[in-house]
Amino acid sequence: MSSSSGDPKPVVTGYPAPLAAAAAYPYPAPPPPSYYSNIAPPPPQPQYYPRPYAAAAVAAPAYNPLFLRRLLSFFVALFLLVGLAVFIVWLVLRPRLPEIGVTSVAVSGFNLSASEQQLSADFDLNLAVHNPNRKMGIYYDHVTAAVLYGTETISEASLAPFYQEKGNTIAVRARFVAVGEYVDPDAVKGIRSDQSRGDGAVGFQVTVLAWVRFRSGAWRTRWHTMRVYCDDVPIGLKNGTTSSASGYLVGSTPKKCVANL
Repeated sequence: MSSSSGDPKPVVTGYPAPLAAAAAYPYPAPPPPSYYSNIAPPPPQPQYYPRPYAAAAVAAPAYNPLFLRRLLSFFVALFLLVGLAVFIVWLVLRPRLPEIGVTSVAVSGFNLSASEQQLSADFDLNLAVHNPNRKMGIYYDHVTAAVLYGTETISEASLAPFYQEKGNTIAVRARFVAVGEYVDPDAVKGIRSDQSRGDGAVGFQVTVLAWVRFRSGAWRTRWHTMRVYCDDVPIGLKNGTTSSASGYLVGSTPKKCVANL
């Protein structure tokens, strides 16, 4: 009884008692480090990482070269077809420029000062405009006209826009007023030289600039710039050597002009 009372009593915890050290690890112990002294250590194993999610590649749009080539071919073919259609219509209708001529000119108050190199005059001019097209009318817009002597512009005027029916001839009136316009010395000498002749005819130039467009039914062309040149329009100035004179168109009428685009 005394020996049993001297031993400590085990603590009751409710868990099984731990095994001995030898029984806790039933497998043989690993060899000592000296066991690997003559053997090379195993090579390091490569590290494997999961592939990143290819979201960027999926989000990028995929272009189809075949689709782009077909789309380009379609627009090229459409452009060629439209151009061919316009060309065929142009050949069928055969648009022609108007025929223009100066039918009459009345000049009053013509005064040329050689000393001051100034010219004053009032030109009242009539043009005959004929549309030779039998299938198309012509629109005229931004119409301006001018009277010149050589390269010197005497006066300019703006004319009202108008429309001309097919095969029609209309009269267009233009009035030019010059008040004290400067004239180059060579132009002064040329005018004086022309006035000193028998009929006192002075050769002036008349120019017309306009935007024109042809129309046939619902078909219309684009706007074109038309230039009209009436060269050497002879205007006889009575009392040519005096300070003031009046004038009129001499020679055969109408004085034909040249129109081009």
